[in-house]
Amino acid sequence: MIQYTLKCDKGHEADSWFKSAGAYDALERAGHLSCAVCGSAKVSKALMAPRVTASKKDEAQTAPVLRNPASEVEKALAELRRKVEESSDYVGDKFVTEARAMHLGEKPERSIYGEARLDQARELIEDGVPLMPLPFRSKQKLT
Repeated sequence: MIQYTLKCDKGHEADSWFKSAGAYDALERAGHLSCAVCGSAKVSKALMAPRVTASKKDEAQTAPVLRNPASEVEKALAELRRKVEESSDYVGDKFVTEARAMHLGEKPERSIYGEARLDQARELIEDGVPLMPLPFRSKQKLT
């Protein structure tokens, strides 16, 4: 795992973990990175100082990386993410199918979140399926 501080074109910063440097690069090339605060797709790695330890023993003595406290917006988004992930089922790319099946009464209603293309979301809305875009990408999608 590797942690990067990401920064958008509007200056917002957020820390994020990736499986590897290659995983980050693949997500960036595919356009799957966005700002957790404003949703901007123009995100890049911020300048960071690496954390280096000589041994496991030294790791316990490593000082934490200093960073500006989260803004009120970042705190509110983090709380929203926590509530959504705690109270909803992540259905990934099956979101459209699951939402439509619940709307038609083919499946019991429950709170879900997942992935949908813009055209799919518009179709659901036009068909009267209640949904709301979330201002963050799911953590499952980023791994």
